[in-house]
Amino acid sequence: MSRCDVAVIGAGAAGLMAAIFAARAGRRVVAIDGAARIGAKILISGGGRCNVTHHAVSASDFNGNRNQIAKVLREFDVQETVDFFHDLGVELKREETGKLFPVSDRAKTIVDALLTAAHDAGVELLTSTKVTTLERGFLINGTLEAERVILAAGGRSVPKTGSDGSGYALARALGHTVTPLFPALVPLMIDGEHPIKTLSGTSVGAEVSVRNANGRVVHRAKGSMLFTHFGLSGPLILDVSRHWLAARPATLAANLLPGETFESLDSALLAESRRNPHATIGRVVRLPERLVAAFAPATPLGKLSKESRRAIARTFTELELPVTRDRGFDYAEVTAGGVPLDELDLTTMESRHTPGLHLCGEILDVDGRIGGFNFQWAWSSGVLAGRAAGR
Repeated sequence: MSRCDVAVIGAGAAGLMAAIFAARAGRRVVAIDGAARIGAKILISGGGRCNVTHHAVSASDFNGNRNQIAKVLREFDVQETVDFFHDLGVELKREETGKLFPVSDRAKTIVDALLTAAHDAGVELLTSTKVTTLERGFLINGTLEAERVILAAGGRSVPKTGSDGSGYALARALGHTVTPLFPALVPLMIDGEHPIKTLSGTSVGAEVSVRNANGRVVHRAKGSMLFTHFGLSGPLILDVSRHWLAARPATLAANLLPGETFESLDSALLAESRRNPHATIGRVVRLPERLVAAFAPATPLGKLSKESRRAIARTFTELELPVTRDRGFDYAEVTAGGVPLDELDLTTMESRHTPGLHLCGEILDVDGRIGGFNFQWAWSSGVLAGRAAGR
């Protein structure tokens, strides 16, 4: 039987951060991960570049209890994140979108820095070790005793990296509840034949609205939408996906000309038809030719009936997106749902049900929009858990 002061279950972004700060407090820390290679999820993030955080992060960028989320974010904010990585020799750069990436443009830079920091702090890493039992006390897998445990086992997104959802069972075993889980930041699929599927690779700026079963708009967002061979993706769709999933049965509609309305586009088409009856739709609708051809006839404007013209205006400003399902946890960047924040003391991330147990990262019922926000949650919640366990 081996013993340690703090055992960290899960050595992803939040787990490594927690382990580093607990060990820096002088504790013997053992970080346990089921994967053979630490940081696999970090390595594939941001297209292999790792979007470390965003230059401006607030609770409004997240789904969950925003007052509670704000308390955690304040304890370790963006500037502290930048300073932390600077101290590790990693400089971050801000892109036009506000996203912060390592200047190396390599996610491996982040993983290497975290592993070096963990090693320098004295963290002991156990890889290829799946935690199957966690008993009060704390006894892990029947072989490791710990005074305190930090549960940072992640969610269910991209399970091939080791984030398979097994941490939820450990949380339940120690008295916690888990809200319904579903993919977030996930592409959406369209079944059968549809013009959208013929546009694979085409990207367009759009505004997408989510309507619930009563027809009420529950979420609206603007951004870049990508047409694919299976349906829809791109930053806009990833952000909207969790709202569509949460509101099901729900519908999606896209305005492919943000700033225009049905009325304004119809008026523009009518005016152009009077000025130049031989002009085609593309003269007014400034979109990729493939996209215009997929949803509108090549008929000259002057030969369109009023009904046809109005139907075209409706299509480009209120295009129905007949999505049927999401692409699943294998393709989701994050998990929606998890352990509710009100089951924790948010000054320490300590369980209100099991003293000595701290939770952080994706296992909690918090998910942010695309742009580095979920990493910031991992850093902030991980630091709080690590500091508290270290004390």
